[in-house]
Amino acid sequence: MADLAITRLNSQDADFDARFAQLVTWDAGDMAQIEKTVADIIADVRAHGDAAVADYTQRFDKIDVHALGLEFTEADIDAAIAEVPPAELEALKEAAERIRAYHQWQLPQLGNHEFRDAAGAMLGQRVAPLQRAGLYVPGGRASYPSSVLMNAIPAKVAGVEELIMAVPTPNGEVNPLILAAARIAGVDRAFRMGGAQAVAAMAYGTQSVPGVDKIVGPGNIYVAMAKRQVFGQVGIDMIAGPSEILVVADNQNDPRWIAADLLSQAEHDPDAQSILITDDADFADRVEAAIEAHLLSLSRTEICLQSLNERGGVIIVPDLEEGARIASRVAPEHLELAVADPRALLPLIRNAGAIFLGRYTPEAVGDYVAGPNHVLPTNGTARFSNPLGVHDFITRTSLIDCSPEALRCIGPGASVLAASEGLTAHQLSVDLRLREAD
Repeated sequence: MADLAITRLNSQDADFDARFAQLVTWDAGDMAQIEKTVADIIADVRAHGDAAVADYTQRFDKIDVHALGLEFTEADIDAAIAEVPPAELEALKEAAERIRAYHQWQLPQLGNHEFRDAAGAMLGQRVAPLQRAGLYVPGGRASYPSSVLMNAIPAKVAGVEELIMAVPTPNGEVNPLILAAARIAGVDRAFRMGGAQAVAAMAYGTQSVPGVDKIVGPGNIYVAMAKRQVFGQVGIDMIAGPSEILVVADNQNDPRWIAADLLSQAEHDPDAQSILITDDADFADRVEAAIEAHLLSLSRTEICLQSLNERGGVIIVPDLEEGARIASRVAPEHLELAVADPRALLPLIRNAGAIFLGRYTPEAVGDYVAGPNHVLPTNGTARFSNPLGVHDFITRTSLIDCSPEALRCIGPGASVLAASEGLTAHQLSVDLRLREAD
C-alpha cells in the first residue's frame, strides 16, 4: 500500500487562498469527445428507438434484451427479491419508512391556492405532481439500492402517476436489492438499460419505453452528459460531481470516528473529496494516523488512498468559527459539525447540501436511514441548488382571474407598459376589454 499524503493547509498562511482554491476545484477533464459520443447515441435512439437501445445494450452490457425482454417482469422482480437476505430486506423497509415520513412532512399542499388582491383580481397557483418521471440507477452488483429509495420515494409521495426505472445489467447481473428497493418504493416499471441510451429512451420515448417529464438519479460521466444534453426536452435533477465530505471537528472527538467519516466518502471514487477542518494540529495528526490504521482493513483501500492523496485535505484554523466560515465557502455536499456545540456554528454556515450536527451524527446515517434525501448538490453547487425532494416532482401553475372591475383597476397600467414596449397587439387586447368594461 502506498503512503498516505493528504494535503495540509493553514488558513493563516499567505498563500492559503490560492492553495485552497486549488484543493476544492474539480476538473472533469476534456469533455469534447464524451459530448460527441453521447450526442450520437441520443440521435440514434431518437431515430431508431428500441432497436438502438437493444444494440447499445448488447454492445456495452453484453446481454441480449431481445431474449430477456427490455422490461423486467413481475416474476423477474419476485425472483430477485427471493434472493435478498431477510435482514437486508427489513433494513430496506425501515429506511423506506423513514424516508417516506420525512418527504411526507416536506410535501406542500397540492391543489389550487388563491387570494383576492386589493384590485379585486383573483390570483394564485395550482400545485400538481408530474405525470411521469424516470429514475436512472447505476447497475451491476456494486450498485446502491439506497439511491433507489431516495429518488423514487419523493416522486411517489409527491403523487407522480408513473415512475419508471432504468438499470443496466452488465453481463446479465443485477443486484437483487435494487429490484427489491424498487418494489418497496413503488416504482411502476423497470427496464434493463443503462448509459446515455437509457437517458435518451426516457427523454424521447421508444416503442417500449414511455417518455417522461423529468429524469433523476446518479450515473457515470456519460449518463451525466446525456442528462445535460436532453435537458429542455425533459427536466433533470442535477449534474452531480464526485461525492464530498467536509468535517469541522474539535480535539474532543475520537480521531478514529473522524477518520472513518472521511474514509466513508473517499471509498466511493478516486475523485471523491474528504476534508478535515480543525483548530488543533495535533488532533489532525491523530486523525491521519487513524486513517492509516483503518486502511489496513477496508474493502476499497486503494480507492480510498488515491482519493485522499489526490483530493483530500486537512485545514488548520485558529478557531472553529473560522472553520465554519471556510466550510461555507466550500459549500460541500456533506458537512459534519463534530463539535461540542454544533448549533452555535450553524448560523455561520450559509452553503451545504446536508449538515450533520454533533459527534453522534455520522454522514453515513444520512445515506441510509435518517430520512432526508441523500441526493445532494456537489462541486459547490449548494450555493444555489437543493437536495432532491418532493418539490422536484411537482409543478406550480399561476392562476389569474380578473373581473371587469379588476381589469378597470389594473388594465390601464398594462396598456401603458405594452405601448412603451412597442407591442401594440398587447395594448389592443387590453384596451378592447377596457372599452367594454366601461
